[in-house]
Amino acid sequence: MNLALFDLDNTLLAGDSDVEWPRFLIDQGVLDADFYNRENDRFYADYKAGTLNIFDFLDFQLAPLARHSREQLDAWHKAYLAERITPLMTAEGRRRVQAHQAAGDVVGVITATNRFITAPIVAAFGIEHLIATEPEMDADGHYTGKPAGVPCFQAGKITRLNDWLAARGETLANYPQSWFYSDSRNDIPLMSQVTHPVAVDPDEALRAHAEAQGWPVLSFR
Repeated sequence: MNLALFDLDNTLLAGDSDVEWPRFLIDQGVLDADFYNRENDRFYADYKAGTLNIFDFLDFQLAPLARHSREQLDAWHKAYLAERITPLMTAEGRRRVQAHQAAGDVVGVITATNRFITAPIVAAFGIEHLIATEPEMDADGHYTGKPAGVPCFQAGKITRLNDWLAARGETLANYPQSWFYSDSRNDIPLMSQVTHPVAVDPDEALRAHAEAQGWPVLSFR
């Protein structure tokens, strides 16, 4: 049995779910447009440059979850998925996922974006396993606006993958072949751990690294 992991944003999606969520909330009148557009753009630029402070970003990105009931958040997410995310789901990404599933591989998404945003998206792709940044919840099941545990970002993806594998009684060595598909320079640490790293519509830094290492470069768009 082999393992196939996919990044979500700008890999399986032709866009970024982390960016689209606050934009959606702005359109609902929930967030201040000037402030959130400015901060969203600033954090996204840092992410693309490989300089993002993940904890500062999570304070910004998770704060709206703490202000509203889970029922309201889920209702918004249903509309967000239909309006903003479904049009970004790439046909080639679906095909590649299905090919790995047909081969009997264990297929999962590993993403820095938090589980509240990503779990319904990953389910819509028909993928069983998700490793994501976990938003903290209190004893009553309400979001606190803070992350729980190690953020699933940069080298933290290796930590979170190893924790997930350990919970299954496995290590990466249990899989003779392993794939990780990603677009981002931030994922080079984990891509370097698998037997088949694949750059998908990569940013400039990842493209240069992939070409230097002889990694495949594909487009899902």
